[in-house]
Amino acid sequence: MSTGFDPNDNRPPDAAATGSRTSVRVDSDMPDPLNPRIERFLTRRTGRCAVRGPNDPARARELWVVLHGYAQLASRFLAGFGTIDDGSRLIVAPEALSRFYDARTPVASHVDAEVGASWMTREDRTDEIEDQLHWLRQVVATYRARVGDTVPLTVLGFSQGAAAASRWVARGDVGPAHLICWGASLAPELDLTEGSPLARTRCTVVVGARDLFVSAEQVAQERARLDAAGFAYTFERFAGGHRLDDATLARVAGVAGVAGVAGVAGAAPGRA
Repeated sequence: MSTGFDPNDNRPPDAAATGSRTSVRVDSDMPDPLNPRIERFLTRRTGRCAVRGPNDPARARELWVVLHGYAQLASRFLAGFGTIDDGSRLIVAPEALSRFYDARTPVASHVDAEVGASWMTREDRTDEIEDQLHWLRQVVATYRARVGDTVPLTVLGFSQGAAAASRWVARGDVGPAHLICWGASLAPELDLTEGSPLARTRCTVVVGARDLFVSAEQVAQERARLDAAGFAYTFERFAGGHRLDDATLARVAGVAGVAGVAGVAGAAPGRA
């Protein structure tokens, strides 16, 4: 005789023991407990930016907004931009709004775990994208007001941040002079046709030759996709992995005479 749990037996325990059955009334007006309604709200959230450059933003001749990768924090990511921090650029790294304890940290307790941030996950994807875009608009509006409307804007996205950066530019309300996608490419669903906001923006794609998360085959496929769309971009390669590189960053930024030095390394790209 089986003594296991029968998922089809809806009798209470005492009824099951005696063999009797008790009818269960199901009210059609009652919600399904396994499929609850989801109700959404707008709520206040405090964001933060790491900033380097002149103490007086009015002295800046360029504004850079740089988006970190998955599981990074803004301050650590910004450490990789020292090679172009020559006093002429205000470099702002907004931090993604979803912070978490990084489970890959080899510690027994969250107390000692590293903290990272993510621009989005697959959960509630559409709303997370809208939230991140609203945050980025606030950031650029704040710092444009400090440096002046005529100062050119460069948007750089690293790894997961490249998808966030390209979606932001694709909305058409930020108008950067230059978009740099580093360690990743543009989000795949975006409009690349002539006249689109992305097509009107100078774009550079940078990938390390030893990037473990972007294979040579993936690079070839992505370049074929961009070429087939007639999308104009510059492709940069450097001898390194999933990280920034000083010489390549300087070249892309137009800074001369910088040797190749490894920058801040990134984690696996995460959901984009």
